[in-house]
Amino acid sequence: MVPHSNAVLFLTGTLLVLIMPGPTNTLLAAAGLRLGFKPAVRLTGAELAGYLVSITLWGVTLAQAAHISAVLPKLVRVGCCLYIAYLAVRMWRSAVDLPSSTRWTIGMRTMFFTTLLNPKAILFAGTIFPAAAFQSLSAYFATMAIFATVLIPVGMGWVAFGSALGSNRPMFVKIKPERVQQCASVVLATFSFVLAYSLFR
Repeated sequence: MVPHSNAVLFLTGTLLVLIMPGPTNTLLAAAGLRLGFKPAVRLTGAELAGYLVSITLWGVTLAQAAHISAVLPKLVRVGCCLYIAYLAVRMWRSAVDLPSSTRWTIGMRTMFFTTLLNPKAILFAGTIFPAAAFQSLSAYFATMAIFATVLIPVGMGWVAFGSALGSNRPMFVKIKPERVQQCASVVLATFSFVLAYSLFR
């Protein structure tokens, strides 16, 4: 089990990182905008699955692989940059056709792979998750249970935010959905650039 003091620190760190804007949260908001809350909220399941797989792989194998090749972690981060940049371009292009019937649907597969390649998973596995989480099954399941408890409401919050932007409420009525999606595209592109810059500076 995770000690109480460590669990509080882990809970706080997880909450802060998950709330931060990033590729996954941007897609959740965009899905809420395009689909509405109820159809899009199921994507939090794909987000959770993507994080569980990615964090587990990073936590169990990356530390060992880094001893074999120091280049491997950087190559993985480069792959993350390229995929996020691809998503940014795709989202920008689909925003042009937003009012038409030809739309890019943000589905479970897109959400899963975006989360799988989200650099936040590296941060979780390398710093926020306790080392014991990858050393025993009991600690692993306890830590993942806390993580899931935090992730689901945060993900739902981002979907609700996007859904509110696409509603006809007075405070959002002047915001065009295609402009919001273009802004989301810029966020993704900026995230990709900042990550790439941090790798090669």
